[in-house]
Amino acid sequence: MSFHYTAEEGSIRVDDNHILRARLQRADGEWQDAEIDLNHHIGNDNGSFFWDGENFSDSAQDVHFAIEGGGEVPVLRATLLNGDGEGIQRDLNLSERITNYDGTFAFN
Repeated sequence: MSFHYTAEEGSIRVDDNHILRARLQRADGEWQDAEIDLNHHIGNDNGSFFWDGENFSDSAQDVHFAIEGGGEVPVLRATLLNGDGEGIQRDLNLSERITNYDGTFAFN
């Protein structure tokens, strides 16, 4: 299940432009602080996010996170630099690959 459905309301954030943090619920119902370094899983390919890459934040500006669409979509937004140094606004649905595994973030 996507992490945002089992995160404490208002706890999800991105720090330092690449660390996703939240309080996630474990299987026993308890809450646990969790984090995942998105730089280990997301890259920048000529101004576009891509999964299984790395270090997107090295060439990103204005990185931010929001739950959009009536609380259904956890979206990472940033301006990514392309090969010419131009900034392109991009977004990525984190629920495509990030889940909650018993109170910790997991990348699938």
